Amino acid sequence: MSDSNNDMQQLDLCREKIDEIDHRILELLAKRQDQVNRIAAVKKKHSLPIYHPAREEDIISARRSHASNANLDPDFVEELYRIIMRRSRIEQTGKMAGKGIRPGASILIVGGLGEMGRYFASCFRQAGYRLRVLDKNDWPNAKQLCDGIDLIIISVPIDITEQTIFNIAPFLPENAVLADITSIKQAPVNAMLSVHKGPVLGLHPLFGPTTSTLDKQIIAATPGRDEAACRWVIDQFTAWGSIIVTSTPEEHDEIMSIVQSLRHFATFAIGRFMAKTRVPVKRTLEFSSPIYRLEMGMVGRLFAQDPSLYAEIIFASPARRRLLKAYIESIQETLEMVEKGDKAQFIGEFKNVSQWFGPFGEQAIRESSFLIDKLIERF
Repeated sequence: MSDSNNDMQQLDLCREKIDEIDHRILELLAKRQDQVNRIAAVKKKHSLPIYHPAREEDIISARRSHASNANLDPDFVEELYRIIMRRSRIEQTGKMAGKGIRPGASILIVGGLGEMGRYFASCFRQAGYRLRVLDKNDWPNAKQLCDGIDLIIISVPIDITEQTIFNIAPFLPENAVLADITSIKQAPVNAMLSVHKGPVLGLHPLFGPTTSTLDKQIIAATPGRDEAACRWVIDQFTAWGSIIVTSTPEEHDEIMSIVQSLRHFATFAIGRFMAKTRVPVKRTLEFSSPIYRLEMGMVGRLFAQDPSLYAEIIFASPARRRLLKAYIESIQETLEMVEKGDKAQFIGEFKNVSQWFGPFGEQAIRESSFLIDKLIERF
């Protein structure tokens, strides 16, 4: 028999072995999932949080060490286990979705026919809460809808949030939790505190209504009054897998001015400039680096969504508009450097900013490299 035939037989044998190993891997994954289901049952019974960051990082560190000892790439093994653990969290989230922290409580979502209103209505309904919806045509029934309610969530556009709070105020039960999910917090929280003597809680979900799972989704919480009475609401989101970040309304709005307003405005400005100068976007993508494609993905994503929503976010408050003005003034200052073609000044400014970012620069390289690798795999 020729060497070629021997090699082909050996190749077939190796493939058969790989198939056997893959089959055993799948069996082990199924056994692992069975243990995850057992954990989920215990967490559901005792209302324990799904996400346990310290436990997950301990697992990752141990698996990386085992990978090195087995002559495997630790980065590969880490990525594999992060996928496995995320799947586990999603499975647990699905099982926890039917777990109500306060069984039998009644919830009213004002603006419950909007996208975010419908999203949270589905979450609470699935968890077994008694759900009511008040939308723009239901105000004649507001008193009846508020009767005996335990939680009222204001889910309306920013520009009508305060007025909506004032409108619902006469019908609020004294002990009901009044909350909003607007992306600014000072004005809504102050409005709620002024009209309601009971528990008040400001919430800001940092995700949209197309989110498939609440696993590791961040919700900002700005307590207003009686945190103990509001605790069950926070615990419910935690049970669904969300990460709760607590702040004052003032700190929230200051940070969101950067995270949302400035970032969206800068993205808008890039897209507007490209449209105005008729940049051939499709052609540029044929020549693009992964970084460029990633950036264009964020620009394109912005302009594929509701402009009125982003107008409300970007220009939500005088403070945000002042920040945008300062940003534009900074660009105008930088323009002088461009007009002079001053490379030395550019390098100096670059180094100053790099020093200001500090260790985050290395973290940013790692995180963006991960995203780039995923983008290359996809496209």
